Amino acid sequence: MWIRFWGARGSVPVSGREYLRYGGDTTCIELRSAGGELIILDAGTGMRGLGNRLVANGPVEVNLLFTHAHWDHLLGLPFFKPLYDAACRLRVFGCPCSQESIQELISGAMEPPNFPVRLSDAKAEVSFHDHCGGSFLLGGVLVTPILLSHTNPGLGYRFEEAGRCLVVLTDNELRYQHPEGKTFAEYVEFCRGADLLIHDAQYTPGEYERKRRWGHSTYRDAVDLALEANVKALGLFHHDQDRTDADIDEIVETCRELLARERAGLECFAVRQGMEREI
Repeated sequence: MWIRFWGARGSVPVSGREYLRYGGDTTCIELRSAGGELIILDAGTGMRGLGNRLVANGPVEVNLLFTHAHWDHLLGLPFFKPLYDAACRLRVFGCPCSQESIQELISGAMEPPNFPVRLSDAKAEVSFHDHCGGSFLLGGVLVTPILLSHTNPGLGYRFEEAGRCLVVLTDNELRYQHPEGKTFAEYVEFCRGADLLIHDAQYTPGEYERKRRWGHSTYRDAVDLALEANVKALGLFHHDQDRTDADIDEIVETCRELLARERAGLECFAVRQGMEREI
C-alpha cells in the first residue's frame, strides 16, 4: 500500500511561515492499493490539491471514506474537481450516525446557504454506501471500521492488503469513552500489529486537562496505544491549529525520548502535508 497525506491539520486550516513544514490543510489521506485501487480518507481542505492532480491525469474512480462530518473533514469536498467531471465515478462510504444516511450527512454541507452548488448537481457518477460495522473489500484491500470515541461519533479504519496493515484513528479520545466509543483496550486490539498507525495527537498532557471530553487525545496517549498494540510505526496526526512547526518538532522529540526509555524499536514521526509512505 502506498499512502500520501494531503492534509494533517485539525479543526481549521491555517497558513503562515510557522506552518510551512507540516502544512496547514485539514485531514485528507490518499491510499493506493497494490492493484491500483484509489481510496481517499476524509475530505478536508487537502482534498482540493488531490483533486487537481487527479483530473490532470484523466477520468478516475474514487472510493471516498469518511470518518465523520465535522467541518474540517468536509471542507474540501465542494472544491474536489473530479466531482464536476462526468467521466469520473465517486463511491462514498461512511456511517450516518445521527443522520438517516451518509448521503444526507454529506449533502447537507453543500446545501444553500452553506454552498451555492448542491451535491445533487455534481456531474460525476456518485453513489453512497452506509457502513457502520463489519469488514468489506475495496479491490484487494480489506477495510474494517471501528466507532471512534468522539463528540458526534464517527469511524476509524483498518486497511489490510497482502499481509500489510494501516490503521487510521483520527478524532479519537483514548482516555474518555464517549457514547458509542470503545475502551482503550478495544482500540489496542483493533490496532494490534499494524505496520503503521496514524492517530490523533492534538493535545499536550497539560492542554488535555482543560479539554477533556472534547474528543481528542494527547501525544502521550497515542504513544501508549502504539506500544501496547505492538505497531511498527506511529504517525502523530490532526495537529492543533495553533501548533507551529517548532512545537510539533518538540512533541516528536518528547515522544522519541519516551520510546527510548521504553527501549522500544517503534518509529515515531509527525505526519506532514505532502508526506508519502509505503508499507
